[in-house]
Amino acid sequence: MRVIAAMSGGVDSAVAAARAVEAGHDVTGIHLALSRNPASYRSGARGCCTIEDSNDARRAADIIGIPFYVWDLSERFHEDVVEDFKAEYAAGRTPNPCLRCNEKIKFEAVLDRALALGFDAVVTGHYAEVRPAADGDGVELHRAQDGAKDQSYVLGVLTQDQLRHALFPLADTPKPLVREEAARRGLLVADKPDSHDICFVADGDSAGWLREKMPDIVGTAPGAIVDESGAVVGSHEGTLGMTIGQRRGLRLGVPAADGKPRFVLDIEPVSGVVTVGPREHLAVDRITGIKPRWCGTVPTRLEGAGVTVQLRAHGDEHRAVVVVGGDGSEVAIELLDPAYGIAPGQAAVIYDGTRVVGSATIAATGREQGAR
Repeated sequence: MRVIAAMSGGVDSAVAAARAVEAGHDVTGIHLALSRNPASYRSGARGCCTIEDSNDARRAADIIGIPFYVWDLSERFHEDVVEDFKAEYAAGRTPNPCLRCNEKIKFEAVLDRALALGFDAVVTGHYAEVRPAADGDGVELHRAQDGAKDQSYVLGVLTQDQLRHALFPLADTPKPLVREEAARRGLLVADKPDSHDICFVADGDSAGWLREKMPDIVGTAPGAIVDESGAVVGSHEGTLGMTIGQRRGLRLGVPAADGKPRFVLDIEPVSGVVTVGPREHLAVDRITGIKPRWCGTVPTRLEGAGVTVQLRAHGDEHRAVVVVGGDGSEVAIELLDPAYGIAPGQAAVIYDGTRVVGSATIAATGREQGAR
């Protein structure tokens, strides 16, 4: 096949490209320029959008012996990822820009361009597996064998058509062996540290970045911290940097009656009121999901021993019953294992065993009285 290898400048994508060549594919490497001013994004080894990364990707392509190009997707990235990030926070939600980037950039914009240019698939260094569907119709997305590096959560937004044109050569290899292989191949990125956090937030301070870009954004004004009875127990300088489940940095002036720590239970970005309480009151066993994305056939109801939901990248799996609404626009999730500190805007990725069924954006959470 003629394939595009998306090369971030890191070790995973470099080894994935090399393996694609060894598998007999006609491979062309591409690096995505996601900012017209790369210096405004992360620098050094912490990021995935820098000039340094572009140079690392080019050197890796030269060593592998494949053509290499830089594709400028900065406008698309700004509109679909950066602006979406800002809009979600402005609405009081907590977005995951990595999922949005996979959905809108790496497996929509890139794949659309690749197919238009006559390529058959896109290769990436994600740790996940695409395999033929059990019923012989289409393909399925599964967890990688290395559970510590599994990235199926951030790929739960991919559709069946996108998965049919995706190759993940690292599915069966633990990360330490990938680094060893890179060294054997003479790839200079063999020991390059993994990227972390949000690539377009230069210093890792998301709240500070939002205040700079959107000085009038909801959540920047000081407000009250109250307990569950409504009594004021402290104050804050803005809800923007606060998260559901937060314990540290609250500086509460009134201790709890039982002397135990209190956690952020609820954040009201418009009024600025933050409610705190005991950890057990963070428990959630009801989730309403919207904007579902399905990796294959749209289900109506999922239940059984293998059905789980993951609510954070590298987070725990929770046994669940999943029901899709009649018009398909809403997903009701009952968690049989309660979760803690879950906020609207996060993604709920649904699994059946190791298979990714799909995902939805969390719109609301709740707790059934007397639930298990």
